[in-house]
Amino acid sequence: MSLDTDALRLFVRAAEMLNISAAGRALGMAPAVSSAKLAKLEQSLGSELLHRTTRKVSLSVEGADFLPFAREIIAQEEAALAALGKQTTTIRGTLRFAAPSSFAQLYIAPILPTFLKQHPDLTLDLRLSDVQFDLIEGSFDLALRNAPLVDTSLKGRKLADDQRILCAAPHYLDTHGTPNTPAELANHRLIAFQNRQPRPLTGPAGERAIFDPASAKGQLIIDDGQSQVCATLAGAGISLNALWSVHDQLKSGRLTRVLPNFEAAEDNVLWLIYPKSNVLSPKVRVFMDFLIAEIGAKPPWEK
Repeated sequence: MSLDTDALRLFVRAAEMLNISAAGRALGMAPAVSSAKLAKLEQSLGSELLHRTTRKVSLSVEGADFLPFAREIIAQEEAALAALGKQTTTIRGTLRFAAPSSFAQLYIAPILPTFLKQHPDLTLDLRLSDVQFDLIEGSFDLALRNAPLVDTSLKGRKLADDQRILCAAPHYLDTHGTPNTPAELANHRLIAFQNRQPRPLTGPAGERAIFDPASAKGQLIIDDGQSQVCATLAGAGISLNALWSVHDQLKSGRLTRVLPNFEAAEDNVLWLIYPKSNVLSPKVRVFMDFLIAEIGAKPPWEK
């Protein structure tokens, strides 16, 4: 059975927009044509991919299962044409990208106009949250993760190292004192990110310690990185932060590094990841290359 790749593109766009007519218009099809083309695709597959009512369109169970394969077929076609030198130089379509909101606000959003100017026919669908999305279930083309790459169903390219350090506002330390050893953290208010799980620390000679909010004098739990930085600046306590999120405040003196010889022991890296089964499509490749050139080549927080 052969599949109409134009119909697959229509299905993928309709699944993203949950609007068949709008998806068709985005691909240059009249509403009647797009409805007929999608119906023909469903007939050839013997499955309803999208549920339609007079009020809304939703993805069926079969449609959700088929969607990643439809994306891969389209990517395979693009990659094959590119290998033969027949791929158009214009990058089109929609790129679904998930990233931590804190990092995106600081480093990705400011450079998006440059990327969009280079690729005006590409639509970026950004989902930004410090709570991680499931890359495959969410049908994302690409995601930024600031955690070890352990999922064997994913592939990735390194964007930059992700050093984690302790810091506090100077006026907090003036009031509550500055800890000189990791053990003294228990006498302070600690700000925890998302949960109170202990985080291992390592010292200059490899000595081990713990950042343990649950055992501290007081705790504050926050699930948003920028809010954690704001709370630390306000004097709410000592927090463990990615260096990229606080380097400007450290440079200006608004924050002070606490226990400067210690940092998080985890080997954290900022990864650009994508599903392992997918061919790396031109739209994903150009966005990855752009982020690595603009951010990863010379990370601003490492200057």
